[in-house]
Amino acid sequence: MNHFELFNLKASFEVDLAEVSQTYQTLQRLTHPDKFANSSEQDKLLAIQKNSQVNDAYSMLKTPVLRAEYLLQLRGVDLQHEQQTIKDTAFLMQQMEWREQLAEIEEQAEPLDELELLDDEIRKEISSELSQLKILLNNQNEQADQQAADLIRKLKFLYKMSDEIALKEEALSDF
Repeated sequence: MNHFELFNLKASFEVDLAEVSQTYQTLQRLTHPDKFANSSEQDKLLAIQKNSQVNDAYSMLKTPVLRAEYLLQLRGVDLQHEQQTIKDTAFLMQQMEWREQLAEIEEQAEPLDELELLDDEIRKEISSELSQLKILLNNQNEQADQQAADLIRKLKFLYKMSDEIALKEEALSDF
């Protein structure tokens, strides 16, 4: 049973996060190992496995990039163990610029303001890429799936960049 089926959802990039959360709570109550404390060892083990599957499915379904990656995996495009990198030269140049900006942020007159501007730019880019990803995944054809895989690679960088900005902001705020 795949994660979408476990949560009684259509395999789609677009999911109702409130419904996912509500289903998760229900499945957690049904599969929580504590509920099987007085059961046989086999039933306890089965409960742990089911509960782990519920947790994995929830983590994947609530996170757009993981959900998109899983959807592509169901379609035969596996990105989890790949070594392929982004081939979009313009995006690679933009990556370098963002990294440079982040590295030099402390030298700015108002580093926190500059950091906020960079964060806004990254968030807008994430939003734009997610909108495009949604369109590509709805097409459900091989070419669109390959383009979606490329967008997922970009989004992984963007989310990582966003995390690095948050860490830098935290470090600068401590002073």
